[in-house]
This record gives sequence, structure tokens and C-alpha cells, in this order.
Amino acid sequence: MKRLLLTISLCMPFALHAELSSKIAWTPETLKHVKTADATNGKVLAEACKSCHGDQGQGMPAETQEDETIPAIPAIAGQLATYTYKQLRDYFNDSRTDSSMAMLAKTLSDQDAADLAAWFASLPTPQNKAAGKVAERAEKMVAQGDGKRILPPCSVCHGNRGQGEKMDIPALAGQHAGYFVSALMAYKSGERHNDVYGRMRLIAQQLSDEEIKELANYYQQLK
Repeated sequence: MKRLLLTISLCMPFALHAELSSKIAWTPETLKHVKTADATNGKVLAEACKSCHGDQGQGMPAETQEDETIPAIPAIAGQLATYTYKQLRDYFNDSRTDSSMAMLAKTLSDQDAADLAAWFASLPTPQNKAAGKVAERAEKMVAQGDGKRILPPCSVCHGNRGQGEKMDIPALAGQHAGYFVSALMAYKSGERHNDVYGRMRLIAQQLSDEEIKELANYYQQLK
């Protein structure tokens, strides 16, 4: 009970001071729409995703060639269907921006987006190695948060094993550290702004760049 009250008190500022930034409303009808989607059709549609996200949705880590760094592409295998569906519709509605993803998402019907999400959710989560030694600070942030900065534990929303929660909270276990860092930095700068009630933006703004890297490494090695 004490932990629940602490979590509520930590999260209240985020709900009070941030605005809705996605056109997706999680009604019972929308949840049923995603739950009953056709993963078989999603597998067919996913052929168009292979060149970037891999044949099993495993994504790609960041790569450095000479002086140019190729950004990491997220792993989406095993991701919650509701989360993937929301991201695709956010690209479609311009709530989230990325030229390549928006171009693809705008060719998908609402049913296509749900089917794709169902297919990727059915795939096994990638098993990635740690990018380096897991820092105790990251472990503490995941398990305890930081009351002094009004930061709730990451596990409250993303789960003890980074498995994510229903609707708009993604699974983080096995995600490429490079993509994790780029996503959190985009939230931190405000470049990415499709997080409901601005929760991740407000959290990321209070994290140092080094803390973000440590958390990225922590989640990449989770299985």
C-alpha cells in the first residue's frame, strides 16, 4: 500500500502538467480491434518491414562506419501489439514524426496497422547481450526511482522484467541500447512528443545523458 501511494504521488505531477499528445483513444472497441487482429495478414504485410527491422523484427544496433554513425533501428519482435499499433497510427496521424516510417504508415489502413502489430507481438523477443557493465545506478532507478527528483521506478510502468504494460507502455527488455538512447534523448529534447500526458518527456528531462545510457544498457541485456 505504501508503495502504491508513493507511486501515485510521484506520477501526479506528470498527469497534472502535461497534455494529451496522441489521437489514439483506448476505448473497449479499440482494444478489441487490436486483440482480434489478423496476425497472418500481418505477416504478409511485414515483408515491407524486413529491410529495416529484420526478418524476425529484431531491428539493428547502431553502427559506425568511418566518421558516420548509422542510427539503431528498434527491435519490435515481441512488442506489445497495442504499443506497436499506437505508434503506427501516431505516424499516420503525424503525432510522431519520422520521414521513412510516416511514409510507410500512411499507406496502411487501420486494420493493416492492427494486423502488423499482432504479427510482431507473436514473435520471440530478441536476446541481446549487454552493451557493457550494468551500472548499480540504473538498477536502483529501475527498482526504486528517485524520490528527490519525483522520478517513479521504471518498473512501475515497464514491469520488473521490462515486459511493458497494456496499451501505451512498451516492453523494453532486449531493446537495442542505441535505439533506447536515441528515443530517450528525443523525449528529452521534445523532438518526440507522442507520449500520453508527456510522461516520458518529463521523466527524460530529469535524467542525465549518462543515466540514459546506463538504463539503455540495463534494458538491452534483459531477457
